[in-house]
Amino acid sequence: MEFYQRNRRWKLLLVLVAIIIGAASFIYTNWLARKMAEEEHRSVALWAEATRRLSSPIDTPDDNISFLSHIVESNSDIPIILTDSTLNILASANIDYTEARKAQNLQEELQKMISEKEPIEIILSETETQYIYYRDSKTLQNLKYFPLIQISVIALFIVVAYFIFNASRKAEQNQVWVGMSKETAHQLGTPISSLMAWIELLKTQDIDPELIREFEKDINRLEKITERFSKIGSKPELSTEDLRKTIVSTVTYLQRRTSQKVRFEMRFPDDKSFNTPHNPALISWVIENLCKNAIDAMSNAGNISLSLHDDDKYIYFDVSDNGKGIPKTQFKSIFTPGFTTKKRGWGLGLSLTKRIIEIYHQGKIFIKQSEIGKGTTFRIILRKPVFFNKNLKY
Repeated sequence: MEFYQRNRRWKLLLVLVAIIIGAASFIYTNWLARKMAEEEHRSVALWAEATRRLSSPIDTPDDNISFLSHIVESNSDIPIILTDSTLNILASANIDYTEARKAQNLQEELQKMISEKEPIEIILSETETQYIYYRDSKTLQNLKYFPLIQISVIALFIVVAYFIFNASRKAEQNQVWVGMSKETAHQLGTPISSLMAWIELLKTQDIDPELIREFEKDINRLEKITERFSKIGSKPELSTEDLRKTIVSTVTYLQRRTSQKVRFEMRFPDDKSFNTPHNPALISWVIENLCKNAIDAMSNAGNISLSLHDDDKYIYFDVSDNGKGIPKTQFKSIFTPGFTTKKRGWGLGLSLTKRIIEIYHQGKIFIKQSEIGKGTTFRIILRKPVFFNKNLKY
């Protein structure tokens, strides 16, 4: 649990840093855009004053006329329309239009300018006033859109980095699991062989046969566990068998090795088969994991219910308990490697269970429902033989 939370904190920290960088960039770019807009307004005001003075050359010294003309002609970026007091267009600059639709294009542009910015007055005389309408230059418009583009790029980077990080982490975990599993299977082989020899020796002694049979069952169980570990990392062999038989076999074994305060209830018809392609050893491992988690959740006293039903395409297998329940915030994270609420354990049981069901058996496992203090139901969905290897949505 602590390892999982630490990894999660690092992820949240990286996302937070990226958000802070994006927000700071957004704020700075907006500030820069406002400054540029103010500068463009001053430029248009200067252009308006130059136009007013050029309209009254008598009041303007000859040596300033060329300078004012330069100011008027220097605007090559800011779209401008000059009108009289009745909004008749007198002149325009930096506006794209077609000759065939010049009047219409200019009127459309004028309406946009009227809705965006206050015009600048040019008072030529007591009876004559002109107005300059304008809008942001293309450079300023692009600058305003830049923060959105920047945030989109940052968001895309975060998403790509997250998926690459997850893929890399999963690949590393897979290698660790495969190596650990195969080494465990190898290490178990020698003591199991030795135990089998001792069983054969005990059979020659005056030992209760029932006791020897129980020893043999446990050794067979160890062999199955070894087989499970040896299959991790390689594609398991699936055979179309009755899932009900696998469940009954697993529960029968667990019942004799579990506290009598734990009651197992199997709810499915005895006269109906639930055939699905599966590996009995691996599915038995899944059932054991779910049942052992249920027993821990019930503090070794309570009821575990296992039920089966089906429809045309799928078989639904539910495992329910009346334990302490799981918070909704943990419904997805509980299957994450390293996540555990126990003081002991590596938090790999449910993650391996999910891997067995979803990768090896093309199925689905999830928490169907859970309520604090009342219990939890895990649901497993497996395909019927005719729909195996088909792209179906659950």
